Amino acid sequence: MGRSVMALQVEVHGLDVIGDGERKGTPRTLFWPWFGANVSILGLSYGSFVLGFGISFWQALAAGVTGIVFSFLLCGLVAVAGKRGSAPTMVLSRAAYGVRGNRLPAVVSWMLTVGWETVLTALATMATATVLDRLGWGGGTGTEVVALIVVGALVVVGGVMGFDLIMRLQTVITVVTAVLTVVYIGLVADHIHWSAVSAVPAGSAQEFIGALVFMMTGFGLGWVNAAADYSRYLPRNSSGRGVVGWTTFGASVAPLALLVFGLLLAGSSTTLSTAIAADPIGALTTILPTWFLIPFAVVAVLGLVGGAVLDIYSSGLALLAAGLRVPRYLAALLDGVLMIAGSVYIVFFADDFLGQFIGFLTTLGVPVAAWCGVMLADLALRRRDYDEADLFRVKGRYGDVEPLPLLLTLAATAVGWGLVTNSAAGWLEWQGYLLGPLGLGGKDGTWAYANLGVLAALALGFLGTLALGRGRVRTQEEQPPSGPVDGTTGEALKA
Repeated sequence: MGRSVMALQVEVHGLDVIGDGERKGTPRTLFWPWFGANVSILGLSYGSFVLGFGISFWQALAAGVTGIVFSFLLCGLVAVAGKRGSAPTMVLSRAAYGVRGNRLPAVVSWMLTVGWETVLTALATMATATVLDRLGWGGGTGTEVVALIVVGALVVVGGVMGFDLIMRLQTVITVVTAVLTVVYIGLVADHIHWSAVSAVPAGSAQEFIGALVFMMTGFGLGWVNAAADYSRYLPRNSSGRGVVGWTTFGASVAPLALLVFGLLLAGSSTTLSTAIAADPIGALTTILPTWFLIPFAVVAVLGLVGGAVLDIYSSGLALLAAGLRVPRYLAALLDGVLMIAGSVYIVFFADDFLGQFIGFLTTLGVPVAAWCGVMLADLALRRRDYDEADLFRVKGRYGDVEPLPLLLTLAATAVGWGLVTNSAAGWLEWQGYLLGPLGLGGKDGTWAYANLGVLAALALGFLGTLALGRGRVRTQEEQPPSGPVDGTTGEALKA
């Protein structure tokens, strides 16, 4: 009974190191949070999103499978750092950037996770309102307000309570959502018309690459900055391959299945595909029998809430890593307030959801890809576990501000933003400034929507760190171990 009570208390851990006595589970347990966070019905809507790039079913399938698996493999690789360092992702990143130099990527990480939790909460709100409207139980602004309050409360409570509640919640979400999603697929399968799907014309190589990059930013690159937040609870002797494998498998399996069915649905009806762009979840109710609308609302809301809960947990940790000195649960609460404010804008004021969504993903996807490249290369260069105490010391082996990784990240981001365009979002018209000078046809050319900047930023961050960071890592690892870490505060103890 005592163990159950403890599991329902607010988690006290923030940026601090998880002590050996609290590390538990096996890599297999990582399946539950990653599957639960990615089993959302929103995966069906990605079928419409990716076909919107002007490519065929087979091209969309190839782009989707490659983008999903590769991007979540990046998450699995970053998750290994959690096992080796016992701290949140954006604290482990200090080994590359320096203790205070890491605040820049931490701020970007925070913006991305807050953005994602806002999008997911807004979609859950709109889906609930759409279902209630179809049932004749309400509709309009009043219903959306009530739905937003309920969904927002679920997300904020999960994020504030912390790890143990999240793991329990994700297990329930996984089972319920998976079962109801299978029922949904069975109910709407007769809306698939292979003749229409197979008739969708093929697109160019540039359009295929654009779809591939969109899938990467919409899935794994949206999680990579939080990938070690859960693996840090595993015992130190856990299998690194197991961490990579279960993270990648758990996160990928549901989106892959949902994408295939979503492509078949969107390819069968241009009307449905267009409606999904405006209301990605609500549009899926238009082909459902009335009796399944309530179960559909449950599966839609639970799936989206599952992802938002993980995001708000990690966004709180990222905010602490950026320098805010408050308890973790207060950081999560602050993020919850911002999340609700952003959801209000999306639900009640925004006209073009899909255009703004793609712009948001691509714009923040570039610096996150650059950070991911630096982080993975830095991790690959290390032969020892992190010195946990020095992750909290500005005068420790990892330093205060490391110029090389920061300059690499800034340069990779500058190059990346110059190679992407987001015409649907007017506030991003300044991007794409390198497409002309590099002979890629300018902002209106064939490469304008290939979003090469995300791949370029990832490659530049990774290759630059491999080429230039080896000496810095060796110097760090040659130093003797530092003092122990206070498991309560995460601060290094004074000798």
